[in-house]
Amino acid sequence: MAFSSFPVAHWRKIWSTNPLERLNAEIKRRTKVVGIFPNDEALLRLVTAIVVEINDEWLVANKRYLSEDSMAALAARQEDPPPFLEAQLAVEGC
Repeated sequence: MAFSSFPVAHWRKIWSTNPLERLNAEIKRRTKVVGIFPNDEALLRLVTAIVVEINDEWLVANKRYLSEDSMAALAARQEDPPPFLEAQLAVEGC
């Protein structure tokens, strides 16, 4: 359960795969329309265009999956090395 090392406020979103499932469903929906691709590059171009489009939609709508405040708290937490890492660094002489 790797998500348990993150702040409790992040658990529900890290645990869920809903955004990934939504992206996969959109790719599947759009590729079904085309049917047959002439080569792998054509498929890659379509999938890349879909991902870029979804990214642009999130940027324009100023959507955030995790709030800036909670990410700042996480970054501040990561600046201090965990106690086991401090002990390991002391043993290694770093």
